[in-house]
Amino acid sequence: MKIAIISPNKIHLQDIGRGLETQSHLVILVEGGKNKMRQVAESDAPDLMLVDGMCCDPSELALVEYITLHHPMVAVILLCATQTPEFLINSMRAGVREVLPSPALPSAIEAAVGRVASKLAGLRGQPLGKVLAFMSCKGGSGSTFIATNLGYQLAESKSVLLIDLNLQFGDALSFVSDGRPTSTLADISHDITRLDASFLAASTVKVSPNFSILAAPEDLSRAMEVKAEHVDAILNLAVMQYDLVLLDLGRMVDTLTIKALDRAYRIYPVMQASLPHLRNARKLLTVFRSLGYAAAKVELIVNRFEKTSEISIADMRRSLNTEVLRIIPKSTNEVTASINRGIPIAEMARTNPVSRALAEFALAISPKPEETTSIFNRLFRRA
Repeated sequence: MKIAIISPNKIHLQDIGRGLETQSHLVILVEGGKNKMRQVAESDAPDLMLVDGMCCDPSELALVEYITLHHPMVAVILLCATQTPEFLINSMRAGVREVLPSPALPSAIEAAVGRVASKLAGLRGQPLGKVLAFMSCKGGSGSTFIATNLGYQLAESKSVLLIDLNLQFGDALSFVSDGRPTSTLADISHDITRLDASFLAASTVKVSPNFSILAAPEDLSRAMEVKAEHVDAILNLAVMQYDLVLLDLGRMVDTLTIKALDRAYRIYPVMQASLPHLRNARKLLTVFRSLGYAAAKVELIVNRFEKTSEISIADMRRSLNTEVLRIIPKSTNEVTASINRGIPIAEMARTNPVSRALAEFALAISPKPEETTSIFNRLFRRA
């Protein structure tokens, strides 16, 4: 295990380091105070951080809480010369794994490190969820409809969270539910220090047993409270709680959007078969290349496609220099009815071509080769 030890006391630093090195751990020694924690977490990415010299000042725990919030895979153990019950409780609330006396006996440190190692091994044995980002090439492309309805179908076999990151005009929840959010992304951002699995789950609206949506702020002024670091912290937690995390993004490419796109396993720009959409799609692909995204990370979706369109699939592939295009057919009446009623189209119209295309999309993302009954049989069986 990679362990960073931070202490202003050189003797403590060397003694703890020698003891842990004998246990075959990779040890990083950092002479200094707790203000070194952030630098160490970002530059060395240790599995465990042992921080010596903490006192009973609750304000110091803000430094610890930043690490546990923004680097949740880094465990923290504090070594404190004097420990009050209040400090111990506040330490646990800040995400500290254990608090030991300073100086600590080698046996106590060894036992605490062993407990953390066991917990981390169990946690990391579970695969992290994948982040999928959906973004319109042009207003009205239909990316929110695709993201929400795809999420509903993926939840047939996976746990799915959709985060509405269209901060100013997001209305993803209304596409598949008539529920009202009691909390939004802005509420979590405002109380980001409270973020844990229970708080995240309580802030979402359950559309189906395995499909939840974290709504965008309803008050435009509160959208300003959501920062890129908040999104990063939420994603750090979400990928440990859900198999798939879908992001419904706005069209603006800003710091927050880039942070979300950086975390995405796959990006799905949504366009239609028209010249304005093609022009915007080319611009967006240029932006993605400038950000260093691999071509395999991006899969374009052509929504509302008609075979009689003046611009063919071959034309779009040639113009965009890509062979990878996912096609969602046009079905104006039933899609409009689905949106107006807030009912997933797979629930309202099982045999609709759009339902079929989204079912195929869901299978491509989450194959189920061992199932004898496919998603198609479940979706399209006759009563």
